[in-house]
Amino acid sequence: MAIIGSLLKRGITLRESLEQQFSSASDLQKQELKKLLIKARNTKFGKTYNFIEILKSFRHEPGNTYYDRFCDEVPIYDYDSMYNNWWVHAREGKEDVCWPGKIKYFALSSGTSGATSKYIPITKDIFKSMKRTSVRQILSLVHYDLPPEFFSKRILMLGGSTSLTKSGSFYQGDLSGITASQMPFWMQFHYKPGKKIASEVDWNNKLENMTLKAKDWDIGIIVGVPSWIQLLFEKIIQHYKLNTIHDIWPNLRVFVHGGVAYSPYKTGFEKLLARPLINMETYLASEGYLAFQAPNSQGGMRLILNGGIFFEFIPFTSNNFDEDGQLRPDPEVCSIGDVQLDIDYAILITTNAGSWRYLIGDVIRFINIKESEIKIVGRTKQFLSICGEHLSVDNMNQAMVATANDLGIEVPEFTVAAYPKGPYFVHHWYLGTDSAIDTERVKKLLDGHLKKLNDDYTTERNTVLKYLELETYPISVFYGWMAANGKIGGQNKFPRVLKGEKFENWKLYLGSLTQ
Repeated sequence: MAIIGSLLKRGITLRESLEQQFSSASDLQKQELKKLLIKARNTKFGKTYNFIEILKSFRHEPGNTYYDRFCDEVPIYDYDSMYNNWWVHAREGKEDVCWPGKIKYFALSSGTSGATSKYIPITKDIFKSMKRTSVRQILSLVHYDLPPEFFSKRILMLGGSTSLTKSGSFYQGDLSGITASQMPFWMQFHYKPGKKIASEVDWNNKLENMTLKAKDWDIGIIVGVPSWIQLLFEKIIQHYKLNTIHDIWPNLRVFVHGGVAYSPYKTGFEKLLARPLINMETYLASEGYLAFQAPNSQGGMRLILNGGIFFEFIPFTSNNFDEDGQLRPDPEVCSIGDVQLDIDYAILITTNAGSWRYLIGDVIRFINIKESEIKIVGRTKQFLSICGEHLSVDNMNQAMVATANDLGIEVPEFTVAAYPKGPYFVHHWYLGTDSAIDTERVKKLLDGHLKKLNDDYTTERNTVLKYLELETYPISVFYGWMAANGKIGGQNKFPRVLKGEKFENWKLYLGSLTQ
């Protein structure tokens, strides 16, 4: 049992998992916030916002007064305000800005909403937290019905380039590159594709080299974004003239994925397998390792409540966010002890990388309060509400999957834009599929499923949302647009909603294909 055995021999235990199992969510989060405040109390940020005074309330004041004091003292930040006011100084090489010491690494992340790269600080402390949470997820495999020989197999990670760029006093690059640079030697033995291939910048070359080496690997776990994993499987199967990926990797049993909903890819993905895989969803962002799918879950992911992150939640309503997904002044905010089922929340995180009350941009919903189990339902800026329809990415994914299943087709990629058309409004769908489809039938089925999923959508479709337009393109067109924008491979994914600059860029790209 090489993977788990190696971890256990090096003293990695399940202490954090046991703490979360036998402690209340509120207690764990209170302790986590206190540790973060203590560690950062002498930073410039900590002095500006009176961390020492906040800390006194943990001891001297009753109940949740500590949290009220924290909210009163520390404002909510989005990326722009956090970077422009604080992180930019850390990039200039200054010490003790938002977290003790000098920041040596910055992860480059554009997410799916912004047009330019974001610089996310990666400290030693958050890297340790990410590593320990990864270990917790690996160790959770002992709770699945897996044969003993599985635990001697390798893990294949399909991420961005591990090459880092030196910029002044720090290194910058993909999060996978930073984590690879800090990975212990003994752990590198278990991971493929190896340093040389992992550092490859050209995505096509990386896939080609991985395909050629696939026959030499005995893979048990594969980690990555579903779309790119599917593309790799297809290349390997085609190259070796196989029926399924299990013909070359018979011990492949676990698929760890995140970054995008798996459901639109499920039908096409499973055609490449001889038998089902254990799917483990993970919520790993450049800002931290927030959650992963635990054994016996209800289909969601459990927040990691003692892993260097303090969580807050803002109900994703028109009272708190405007029609563009921008946070309104004085929003309603709650901590883990006050969340409710079936309410969409935007997440704020405070982390041991120096993020403070940081609006990460994801929208989640609790499906199990007792176990702090969530599902991601969209992004604060990736939803459609041009006329009050409040259509989430989760609604879109469910409707598209249902439509594809009705017709027996595959639609792994799609995106939607909304805009006015005279006195009315239009939702314009672009589908990425290699299946032959009847556009009008797809529109009718899709519209029907959306109406079943969302009452607000139904209301607006009967009034001002008069138009539903739909175009189809080969999947290669979607990946071509990503390549043209430098977003091919790794953790990149096609945005489900296009707005502003990205929508204009997409239209120009489609226009260029007909010239």
